[in-house]
Amino acid sequence: MAYDYPGEGALDYYPCRYGKSKLLFRGPRRDLERPYVAVLGGTETYGKFVPVPYPVLVEEATGVRMVNLGCVNAGLDVYVNDPAVLEIAAGALATVVQIVGAQNLSNRFYAVHPRRNDRFLAASALLRELYPEVDFTEFHFTRHLLQSLHAQAPERFKVVAAELCATWVARMVGLLDHIPGKTVLMWLADHAPPPPGRHPDLLADPLMIDADMIATARAHASAYLEVVSSAAARAGGLAGLAFAPLEQPAALEVPGPAVHREVARALAVALQRLV
Repeated sequence: MAYDYPGEGALDYYPCRYGKSKLLFRGPRRDLERPYVAVLGGTETYGKFVPVPYPVLVEEATGVRMVNLGCVNAGLDVYVNDPAVLEIAAGALATVVQIVGAQNLSNRFYAVHPRRNDRFLAASALLRELYPEVDFTEFHFTRHLLQSLHAQAPERFKVVAAELCATWVARMVGLLDHIPGKTVLMWLADHAPPPPGRHPDLLADPLMIDADMIATARAHASAYLEVVSSAAARAGGLAGLAFAPLEQPAALEVPGPAVHREVARALAVALQRLV
């Protein structure tokens, strides 16, 4: 039960829902009857452990209302398959789409949970044929699955990687094309997008995304924003984060308030130009 109730120090995210969506977003819930900018993204956009995440900072700096639709560990499937989120994006002055990794989406090789996209559900017959020696019942998370498959047979893994990358591009393009208004495609990481053809780094986020994939997707967005956090911002460690003792290992993995301030400054400029 300790993990259900992490204890004193945990951040209250004021979880809320919009419309008929089954997703829980970070609150407080925003009024959608007034003009707003929607923000889609993963853990960084949600602002896990961050008292004031970058969407709030952008609103404070610009006066533009921001609706944070970030989800922890989100893949593109969270948004592509949620009509309520797409409706909110359609009604926005602009929609910011954070670039999330390619691992957390259903594809020809495996299926993920429709809302908790980092959860591995099942391997397809195609993946079982490619890796007949692997017991897929041992896996619960997509990253663990991919790291194990790569370690087992790097050459065969190239087939899986190519499928994930192609699926990501098709799904991202489909998402951007489905949003009728202005869109900002945003890279948020501690490194620039890597060139294509590199050995996959299965620890770096966003996982398995390269510059060519982004170039294809950004042609379908109104604007592209690349935010590479500075070494000084990353050096903050746990300073300014709010978490309970049991949450410390997870808190070590997220960008802190200084990184969020850098993102907010860059995004505020991009949005002022757009809206």
